[in-house]
Amino acid sequence: MKLLFLIADGMGGWPGEMPGDKTCLEAAATPNMDELAASGVVGICRTIPEGLPPGSDVANMSLLGFNPAQLHTGRGPIEAAAQGLKLDSDDLVWRLNLVRVSELSPTGRMLDYSSGHITTEVSEPLVRDLQANLGDECFQFYPGVQYRHLLVHKHGAGEPEATLKISPPHDITDKSLRADLREFSRAARMWDLLFLAEERLAETAKHTQANAVWPWGQGRPLGLPDFHTTFGRRGAVISAVDLVRGLGRAAGMEVVDVPGATGLIETNYQGKVDAALKFLEHGDFAFVHLEGPDECGHAGNAAEKTEAISRFDARIVGPLRKALAGQDVALLITCDHFTPIAEKTHTPDPVPFVLWHPGCAATGCEPPEVPAFSEALARSTGLVIEAGHELLPWALHQLAGQLSDQPGD
Repeated sequence: MKLLFLIADGMGGWPGEMPGDKTCLEAAATPNMDELAASGVVGICRTIPEGLPPGSDVANMSLLGFNPAQLHTGRGPIEAAAQGLKLDSDDLVWRLNLVRVSELSPTGRMLDYSSGHITTEVSEPLVRDLQANLGDECFQFYPGVQYRHLLVHKHGAGEPEATLKISPPHDITDKSLRADLREFSRAARMWDLLFLAEERLAETAKHTQANAVWPWGQGRPLGLPDFHTTFGRRGAVISAVDLVRGLGRAAGMEVVDVPGATGLIETNYQGKVDAALKFLEHGDFAFVHLEGPDECGHAGNAAEKTEAISRFDARIVGPLRKALAGQDVALLITCDHFTPIAEKTHTPDPVPFVLWHPGCAATGCEPPEVPAFSEALARSTGLVIEAGHELLPWALHQLAGQLSDQPGD
């Protein structure tokens, strides 16, 4: 049986986000997920191991069946894997955001972690200019997608920069830079680079909201076990986000490009549906990731997050259900982490999931059905996958049991 794994990044939230004390998920129009929950297996899963930050890098590594407590080295290395960068084992790889700050000083604040969701067409020349003017044998800049770029500190894994504990910029929106700048000041070369980049952007980025760079999520290059060898599945990842693409590439999976996929609420939904269906013609595991709900959560916009979840249900879950009806394909649906509107960032709450396979339609599944898909109803079933990296093996085990129940087995 093939498995289609659908992830709405940051979909989970807290009561009170919408009228009636509802979460955005509860308020969204989700008839497809509700119908799947009513006859499928519903529960919750802890995607964030204790002691690790509740980021999409950690959570999606868990969802792909790999233990972040053992394998996670940082956000930057995952995105470097997406780009296929050739790295030395002692390189230090940073995620580099183009950001907007009120001023790059202890009295400054982080105004926008994405520079107004700067486009790749605008951001790429800025990062290439930083490389041309500031890049050297120590620091190298690599353009990525939109506001998400990379900084490689060659042979820096043993240097003071490796120990810096810098906040992800989306965690400190509207907050002071004081603590992080104090941390940056512990490494003189990184400190100097921040201000040299600020000076350069003042010349090159006047027509944008970008006025600073923000390195974070540093670590040594990533290595993951081969997905096919580990799970016996020919798998692909379909995502606009480099960190998800990097996880797939590091695990030897196919990484499918979808033109027009943006990582925002306005994205190429149909392109992702078509890509998943095409891959499943020859593969047997597709990991389809949508970033929209998370971006709306970071913006603190409950109405848009609710709409993003509704679109996920209507434009991803619904069309895939219809196209795969009658085929031997199971669906596993979840989010990687919560992005509550009140927090505007990620939290480590256990996430709701539903597993549905064709046998559920006829017989129902255990635990008992719930009337809809939501955080509270998922908790009510009592099914808890305590370690996130065990969700995929658990789901595959459930499907193997279905196959063994077929006539003649």
